[in-house]
Amino acid sequence: MARILIVGGSLGGLLAANLLLRAGHQVQLLERSPTGLQGRGAGIVTHAGLRQVLAAAGAVVDDSLGIAVASRVVLGIDGQPVCRWDHPQILTSWGRLYSLLRAALPDQHHRLGAVVTCVAQDSNGVSVQLADGETLQSDLLLAADGIRSTVRTQLLPKLPAAQPQYAGYVAWRGVCDEAALSCFTRESLFPYFGFGLPDGEQLIGYPVAGADDSTRPGQRRWNFVWYRPAAAGAELAALMTDADGRHYADGIPPQQVSYKHIAVVRESARRLLAPQFAEVLEKTAQPFLQPIYDMLPPQLAHGRIALLGDAACVARPHVGMGVAKAADDALVLVETIAQHGPTPAALAHYEAQRRPQTAAVVDRARQLGAYLQAAQQRRTTARTPQVVMQQTAIDPDLFEQYPAHAMAA
Repeated sequence: MARILIVGGSLGGLLAANLLLRAGHQVQLLERSPTGLQGRGAGIVTHAGLRQVLAAAGAVVDDSLGIAVASRVVLGIDGQPVCRWDHPQILTSWGRLYSLLRAALPDQHHRLGAVVTCVAQDSNGVSVQLADGETLQSDLLLAADGIRSTVRTQLLPKLPAAQPQYAGYVAWRGVCDEAALSCFTRESLFPYFGFGLPDGEQLIGYPVAGADDSTRPGQRRWNFVWYRPAAAGAELAALMTDADGRHYADGIPPQQVSYKHIAVVRESARRLLAPQFAEVLEKTAQPFLQPIYDMLPPQLAHGRIALLGDAACVARPHVGMGVAKAADDALVLVETIAQHGPTPAALAHYEAQRRPQTAAVVDRARQLGAYLQAAQQRRTTARTPQVVMQQTAIDPDLFEQYPAHAMAA
């Protein structure tokens, strides 16, 4: 069986490591962080395909995976429902999936503090240079090191298509303890996947597990994502600058978001959103923000090296498929390696299968995000609340039934 190195210990890397290990390969996952990644990230929308790959990777997939909701609701600024849609889903969190996948991977296959500085390959295999001077050898290398992938940057230096492209808006995110909220807000939010739709903006939110992965009523949390325009240049730079004037070009750490910007977004919530959502924003201890990017490099396979997950492509989160896409990448890699051995041919077949599918996801996400950019560009892109609700973060099997280009009902 093959010797396979995986760079990046987030969900994509863990999915690939677990699947390949169970297929009999010698696997070593290299994570640059000196500590585990527990507690990072926020809400995740699961799909049937993702749950199947999680189970195949050794994760425990049962009622503890997340919280089931039966329907969706759009709330107007008065807090009353504008429309509803019956659409059962299971909502979980990044941290929950990380814990399940990390528990499935034996410690000897998981290495922390392994900073990759250089990769090289020849006809016999791949060598990886670590920051501490150690060199590792393998038959294949899988790069799952995220949107700012070191491996991708080395393979495709200075290629614009291989760099994240800013979409013109940011996502304010956070989670709020259910116990901190009023009865009215708990009762009108927690049974649903919720939407708030100010002009040119979009908020979504849903229940996720609370402390110790508890899904019991009263112990859950409400996860929200609020997409808001922020022009590239001075406006975005200000949001990426903390209260002491330090700028974070690649994304500001949650704890460094300026209290001034948090105050502004809370005041905006009181003006623009249903009171239930405004209360969530007010009582979330540490709202944070992320610029929205997308990216579709021209290649996923480079000889004996392949990109997967966010290192391979990034779709705007409106499709709710970031983790599902990484799971599909990992599954196809396992299948092509089984069919063609640990060879460049296996990775070439992986690219042939996955790139058209990932390109379609990126394109759909761009279409869904277009109306968030339209207001900034003084264009009109009509989408009714019902259409937004039925297109966002749905199972891929429903894409044809609810196409992204159907703008108005």
